Parts: sequence; structure tokens; C-alpha cells
Amino acid sequence: MTNQQVMDALRAFVAERDWAQFHSPENLAKSIAIEAGELLEVFQWDPDADPDRLAEELADVLTYCLLLADRAGLDVDTIVLEKLERTRAKYPVEKAKGRSTKYDQL
Repeated sequence: MTNQQVMDALRAFVAERDWAQFHSPENLAKSIAIEAGELLEVFQWDPDADPDRLAEELADVLTYCLLLADRAGLDVDTIVLEKLERTRAKYPVEKAKGRSTKYDQL
């Protein structure tokens, strides 16, 4: 399934339920934070999370991220690749490889 097919499926799901009225950018951002907390909860007592729970919570986070990008008129592939280019410039391989140091400390 392509990214476009996933977005089409999400839009159809939301439209069938008339939920777009609740999907303001603010509400979607709140939902991302809430679901991210639930994703973190998967690891709360066990660093080896149950794969099914992990997949379910990660899907929730990604769904809200995709809906927010769509609502804001942003192309997910474009914004991720553009951010990757900016991050690549901040973390050149020769300085950052194998290190977790923040870019301004390299």
C-alpha cells in the first residue's frame, strides 16, 4: 500500500464518521501527545515491549501525525526529507558517527 492509499483510507474513515469537525490542528497535536504517552507506557515496566501493543500504539501516533499533516496541507514525504537534509547538515558523518552528542557539542 502506498502513502497515498493510506491517506485515502484515513480520510475515508474520518469522513464516514464525520470526525473532521473534531480534527483541529490543536486537537490533533494534543492527540499525538496523548498517544505518545501511551506508546511510552508500553515500555514502562519492560524494555522488551509486547510487539502487538507496540504496533497498536505506534499506529495511533502515526495516524494522528498523518491527520495533522493532512489538515495543515503538508506532504509527509516532503517534510520528512527536508528535515533529514537539515539534520544531515547539523550532524555530518565525520563528526557524528557513533556519537549521541548534540550537534552544538560536536
